[in-house]
Amino acid sequence: MFTGYIPNEKSGRSVLPFPPALQALNAAFACLKSGEIVSDLGQYFIHHIDGKTKMIFHARLGLSLTLLLSFSAIAAPADVEQNALQILRDLINYRSTANSGQIKPMADYLHGKFLAGGFKEEDIRFIDVEPDTGALVVRYRGSSITTKPILLMAHMDVVDALREDWTTDPFVLTEIDGYLYGRGTLDNKGGATALTATLLRLKAAGYMPKRDLILVVTGDEETTAYSMRALIEDHKELVDAEFALNSDAGGGSVDHQGNPLSYSFQAAEKSYMTFEITIRNNGGHSSQPRLDNAIYELADALKKIQTHRFPVMANDITLGSFAERAKSRTGEMAQAMRAFAENPGEETADYFYDKPSFVGKTRTTCIPTLLNAGHAENALPQSATATVNCRVFPGVGVHTILETLISVVANPNAEIKAIGDSRSSPASPLNPFLVDVLTRVVRRRLEGVSVIPSMSSGATDAVETRAGGIPTYGVGGIVIGPDDHRAHGQDERIKKAALFDALDHWYELLKELTDS
Repeated sequence: MFTGYIPNEKSGRSVLPFPPALQALNAAFACLKSGEIVSDLGQYFIHHIDGKTKMIFHARLGLSLTLLLSFSAIAAPADVEQNALQILRDLINYRSTANSGQIKPMADYLHGKFLAGGFKEEDIRFIDVEPDTGALVVRYRGSSITTKPILLMAHMDVVDALREDWTTDPFVLTEIDGYLYGRGTLDNKGGATALTATLLRLKAAGYMPKRDLILVVTGDEETTAYSMRALIEDHKELVDAEFALNSDAGGGSVDHQGNPLSYSFQAAEKSYMTFEITIRNNGGHSSQPRLDNAIYELADALKKIQTHRFPVMANDITLGSFAERAKSRTGEMAQAMRAFAENPGEETADYFYDKPSFVGKTRTTCIPTLLNAGHAENALPQSATATVNCRVFPGVGVHTILETLISVVANPNAEIKAIGDSRSSPASPLNPFLVDVLTRVVRRRLEGVSVIPSMSSGATDAVETRAGGIPTYGVGGIVIGPDDHRAHGQDERIKKAALFDALDHWYELLKELTDS
């Protein structure tokens, strides 16, 4: 029987029949089960948008079962929702921070879930990368051995959180006024939960995709991303795919009243590169100051970096994003967005230079983030070091940024070096098939929104997959409001209804991508 859902204080929504609309759908379903073609019956969409239920009628003649199922937004069954809620509750309990010893136990928990859900042992593997991290790889086998798989991405690790800083215990899932609080609810245990629950739901229904689906859940996205890099470099056969869908990026937004605003999908991200700048000299007694004080010289170098503007850059993703976002803006911002989209350059980018949310979408940025200088309060510093973090436009390598910093600082006494193992990755080409399917799926819950390509200034595991030749798209299913941007911060949360909607998002997206 077809059902719709309406808001419910306890669960965020509940499954209830909707006559007479769903009576028509049930009649259609009864006919179509026997292979008949339905004429003179309508098609109804049931939309749930942040606590509001809307029903839209579309007249269709000769509607087949495939189309009926493909284009109807039907809520996940209550048992699927409760299973997902329990999975998220269990995952939040793992304090899976760097060097916590919790990554492997959490992977073992997920392994057990997939094994109990009907996946074969040989299709569930944990790849050890370092003593305290690795990646869980789960393959959902499809009917084709020639069509390349779709890779699905999430991560287990989180940024640490302290109990004294939070209203609730960050490692106990707590529900307050319809919100789920806990470290990782948004970044990214909510995404890992939605993907896990969706694959288990599909497997329980006996669904056979027309290509393999591969889920990878890594243990170090927040730090080194070595797990994904090891998979790409040493175990490519386990994860090679036509493209990847990342639950750790992209998503929808609503206003304070719950009205849909937009949906952003990530098709590029800036690379994370870090450099150290060190000035050294012989130092001396603080009562005998010298002009070449290492701290002064370092300060001069940092001021030069502050005033340097990296070249303006653009790609199809950023230009498309500016053009689309301009439609929902007014005044100077709308004008500036349109101007940059039509003619990207220094003049049109200047408007965004002092706007933190936008400057990174037009160029590479580098800023000092840490300082370490001197050894005693009564001694001249013998060394002074600054850490400079750069968010680098796709396709620009670490050597190019290093050479630029050396040129900008222009001090032969300055030692400048890259730290860590940074790499750049290209933007992913827009995939028309994926964008078309994604747009249909998104608009079933966020009616009429613009589906906008974006480039993230932050980094995810997608840097590694893109560098490894797998186009990657951030298509997260969790919708958040203006007060919910709390990843890495205090009182991280998502709405419970948003988690349940994410289940529908992933279920419909994966079904439609693997039915054809």
